[in-house]
Amino acid sequence: MTRVLIALTSHSQLGGTGRSTGFYAGEAAEPWTVFKQAGYDVELVSVAGGKPPVDGLDEADPDQKQFFAEADLEHTKTAAELTATDYDAIFYAGGHGAMWDFPGAKELASLAAGIYENGGVVAAVCHGPAGLIELKLSDGSYLVDGKNVAGFTNAEESAVGLTEVVPFLLADELTARGAIHHPADNFTDQVVTDGRLVTGQNPASARSTATAVTAVLDKK
Repeated sequence: MTRVLIALTSHSQLGGTGRSTGFYAGEAAEPWTVFKQAGYDVELVSVAGGKPPVDGLDEADPDQKQFFAEADLEHTKTAAELTATDYDAIFYAGGHGAMWDFPGAKELASLAAGIYENGGVVAAVCHGPAGLIELKLSDGSYLVDGKNVAGFTNAEESAVGLTEVVPFLLADELTARGAIHHPADNFTDQVVTDGRLVTGQNPASARSTATAVTAVLDKK
């Protein structure tokens, strides 16, 4: 059976705003639904393990209802507890929390690199590509170097009023690592597939990004 990991942030504070953050519910729930409907075995991993913080919860959303009913969010594992060769893909869900802890999550990056170098898929949506910024392959190169990617844009960060709150601008850091960032209009569905790297721009892209992952996996 195809096995897929969804990676979640463990960071709960939105900078110095006094507001809470975490993983964005729809960006985990919609991919969970897509992967389950494809017949995959889906598991969760988080930076710190245990119960990760959640943002953007919509209790009336059917995908979120299914996700929170089925996924064991109380006991997520850390990357150190997992083995790359057990998985066919890893999907970094977004949420602003990812901007703080995904880049420094070395064990998570190592797990993702192992999945990729074993022929698997690495995917990320919205702020999830923050997990790709320090993701290096065994030859020392950045995974995103020379790759076409999507991710939350500078214009979108400005539109939500958090340009001065986030620790960096995601699109700029991806570009600094050699990625070719493809921004679409604010909050429109945008997915970029480059080989076995699949990235989406924003929450509206979560389902499409997961569907694109299934398309890559189906070709394998």
